[in-house]
Order: sequence, then structure tokens, then C-alpha cells
Amino acid sequence: MSKKGKVLVAMSGGIDSTVTALMLNAEGYEVVGITMKTWDYAASGGGKKETGCCNVDSFNDARQAAVEHGFAHYILDIREEFGDFVIENFVDEYLAGRTPNPCVLCNTHIKWRALLKRADALGCEFIATGHYAKIRQHENGRFVVSKAIDDTKDQSYVLWGLQQDLLSRTLLPLGPYRKTAIRQMAHDFGYPELAKKNESYEICFVPDNDYRGFLKRKVEGLEERVAGGNFIDKSGKVLGQHKGYPFYTIGQRKGLDIALGKPVFVTHIDPDTNTVMLGDEADLEQNEMLVAKVNLQKYDMITPGMEAITKIRYKDKGALSNLFPVETRHASSLETGHALSVRTRFYENVKGIAPGQSAVFYEGDDVIGGGIIQR
Repeated sequence: MSKKGKVLVAMSGGIDSTVTALMLNAEGYEVVGITMKTWDYAASGGGKKETGCCNVDSFNDARQAAVEHGFAHYILDIREEFGDFVIENFVDEYLAGRTPNPCVLCNTHIKWRALLKRADALGCEFIATGHYAKIRQHENGRFVVSKAIDDTKDQSYVLWGLQQDLLSRTLLPLGPYRKTAIRQMAHDFGYPELAKKNESYEICFVPDNDYRGFLKRKVEGLEERVAGGNFIDKSGKVLGQHKGYPFYTIGQRKGLDIALGKPVFVTHIDPDTNTVMLGDEADLEQNEMLVAKVNLQKYDMITPGMEAITKIRYKDKGALSNLFPVETRHASSLETGHALSVRTRFYENVKGIAPGQSAVFYEGDDVIGGGIIQR
């Protein structure tokens, strides 16, 4: 048995997860690889083959690396669990006029829980993934996600929902490295083809990036049901007709198919009236928002007025803000079931706050916590 312990590594077949497994194996951990089948794209009626983490080639690539380096590898089918939660939420959020972030929900509720359950069954002390982020234990005893060294690859934003029991057993070996170093490691381990392998930035169950087509296939009669709603301005004046409110997102400018003599943006979506409000770019600016379903990492509570850098989307640089708990709880909402919400007030206006997206609060490089934007 390894002195460092036994670790279950999520292996998609891509460069990051493969190098993660090989790195831990080289460091002396007893590695067990696992590849999760989350989605069968053909079942959605899409016209494109499976890509990314859910195709047979990726499964074979992961298994081959495990065999060549002498550690076990398993395939775990979580399509039913994934579909029931992540995909239903994805559809429901768009039907509610919000813009969901399925990768966050998948990490929080599906992948990590599935990994931990299988890790326990296999006697693994740790789980590991190829995310670019770090996990450390704060002096207060709590575990916290921190930003990766490579800010162009940092994925701490999508890990805000991980709870303490998950963080305490998770290893993220790539956090201290830049992508260029990981590519070199792939060469050094004897897998130069991995460095050339295309990376997927798409939602795994919408590999053609056509979420509108996906919604139409998933919800029978949706297109007919929502067609013909009104575009309106902020005074309520009708500007024209749209194709259905679920097919628009806050901040959208292209693809509106309406000519008003100037650029306009989607500023509000009302599913009850099937109206989509259009406005100028300045109308997208706000200095306050409500964030619900908050999970805390670095601290067990938020003190009123706590200062934080808040990111409202993955590629957002973040903006200085103050946090005000709507309910003060001495534990995170996801751990206790309490509905902790946080009112966030920005020092300066921010643009494009989209209900349904994640808001993540940072203190330096550390994730204080995060939640789902309500309004």
C-alpha cells in the first residue's frame, strides 16, 4: 500500500486529467482511474457526434494510459443521475427566463458526489481531478478553493459549490502549474499526442453549442408555444415580435433580428408575459444583486458589509463589492439545507448581471463562497 494513500482520479481522456493521474502515480499515490459517462448525445436528437468527455475514443485513451502505467481503470455510467438533475435544471432555468450554468451544478451535485461514493467503495482516501485550481486548509480549519497559478486556465469559479466534506478529500495537482508545463509533462510521460488534442469548451450535452435547438428537442411544442411574444423597451412600448423568450439571454446583442437603427441589448426577460426587454448598453448596468443558494468555503458565515471581489461570469475579472447576508447562518446553505442568500452591492456599476448564472466571492485568490444570481 502506498504511503501517500489511494486516490480515485477522474479521467476524461484529455490532457489535463491524464497528466493528473500520471503525476499522482509518479509521486507515489496508489492511483485508480475512473471515467464517467454523463451523456449520450445521440439521445437528444442532435446532428453531431459525441465530443469531449463522453465519446468512446476518450474512454479508450483514459483506459490505455491506466494500463500502460499499471493502475486500475473503471467506467462509471451516471447518465440517468446526470440527466435527471443537470439537464432538467438546464431546461427549467431557461423556461423560467434565466441563464443556467450546468457545469457548476454538475460539479457540485453529480461528479464530486459520484466520485466520493465510488472512492469509498474502492477504499480511496482521496479523489482528484484535472481542474486548474488549488485547495488549501485555512487557519480556521476550513478547506477553501484558491485560484490556479495560470489565470488564463483558472477554474475556481466553477468549484464554488463544493462542500467541506468534498474539499477535505480532493486533490487538484494542476493548480501550481501553467498549461505550458502540463503540455510538456504530457510529452515527458510519452503522450505527445495529448498536447495536440483539441479541448472542448462546450456544454457536454450541447456539443454543437446550439442550446436553442436542444431546448426545442427536449420540450415538445416549445417553439410554437412561445413564438410571437413582444420585444419591448423599458417604458413598455412594443418594438416588434421575437421567437420566444427562452431563446434569448441577458446581454445578447446579435441574432435579435430586429432593426431599430442602433445597437440594442436584451436587458430583461419576463416568462410570464413572454416579453423580452431591449435597451441600450448602459441599461445593462447595475450596482446590486441578490445571490441565493449560497455555499460558503473560506468562512462559516458572512459578516454584514464583508468586502469581496465578486465575479458574475467565468471570464469576468471581478469587481469590488460588499456582501450582506439576508440570513446569517453558521454553515453553508448546501451543507445544512438553509437558504442562505447574499445581497451584493458593487462599488461601481457592473454590466450584464444574468439571473441563473453563478456569482463567486473572492478574498484575494481564495473563494469565500458563491451562489446563484436571482436578480
